[in-house]
Amino acid sequence: MWLLSVLVPLLRLYLCGIKVLLYQMFNRTFEMPALPKQKGRVAIVTGGTRGMGFETARHLASLSMHVIIAGNEPEEGAAAVSRINEECYEGKAEFVFVDLTSLKSVRRFVQTFRDRSLPLHVLINNAGTMLVPETRTEDGFEFHFCLNYLSHFLLTNMLLDLLKASGRQGRCSRIVNMASATHYAGEINLQDLNKTVVYSSHGAYCQSKLALVLFTYYLQEQLTAGGFSVIVNAVDPGMVDTALYNNLWTLAQMMKKPVASILFRTPAEGASISVYAAAASEMEGVGGCYLYNGQKTQSSDLSYDSELQAKLWKKSCELVGLKA
Repeated sequence: MWLLSVLVPLLRLYLCGIKVLLYQMFNRTFEMPALPKQKGRVAIVTGGTRGMGFETARHLASLSMHVIIAGNEPEEGAAAVSRINEECYEGKAEFVFVDLTSLKSVRRFVQTFRDRSLPLHVLINNAGTMLVPETRTEDGFEFHFCLNYLSHFLLTNMLLDLLKASGRQGRCSRIVNMASATHYAGEINLQDLNKTVVYSSHGAYCQSKLALVLFTYYLQEQLTAGGFSVIVNAVDPGMVDTALYNNLWTLAQMMKKPVASILFRTPAEGASISVYAAAASEMEGVGGCYLYNGQKTQSSDLSYDSELQAKLWKKSCELVGLKA
């Protein structure tokens, strides 16, 4: 049983990866449409110091947006901000520290942002990690579950009133959740979200990405029911050559290098789907979607389970100390 519990998630994840690579072998990255200027709009991008997050922040700043890069590496953050501000004369970027493995740090970040009395038009929950050996955060949560999903759940909910206040009809505020094709291999066990019974880093990663998609759909349903001018979408960047794969096994690392140079997307190509969701005119007022390669795509059958969406929302509220 233990062996199956470890092997099955591993095989499912790598099967997802093979399917994505086959798609990318025969399909080019979608062509980004012309995007309108975003002057006066404020965005937060988590994990924006490098990789896709950096490319997302850079592109939004080039559209005249004020971009706040939220991350846990101050030196990387300073370098990213300096580079973006040198290139982008109309928009601007700045770095604010947040450790997404700490709920206390997330709350501190939100308070720091609120103290500035800025509006918030775009929230991109980009930061993530993959295949980390079994680790618990300071709050006792499984590492992938906390960093990839639960901290973003808390961050979004604590900023939701600002997003609601900043959006208006015809000019909605936008939330973008960074999903992954691995969510198709994901399962949610509400009784063991921290993977304490049998640990699999592959299963933990897939679970965290499925949780983000479930969260996306449930939140959009609540926003629509409330009549708020806020949209939320999940985006899938495909397989992108970033540091996310640094925790692959040695053999997988060796196999990945020649494949990545040919078939993986660049960070800028991967970021294009987040930028599209955050700024494209075509996405105005369009929420509750799973976007892949510039198209609305069917996510996993499990992600549309409305009962599971509601149960995960309630459980997540309990875990972070919010009212459901």
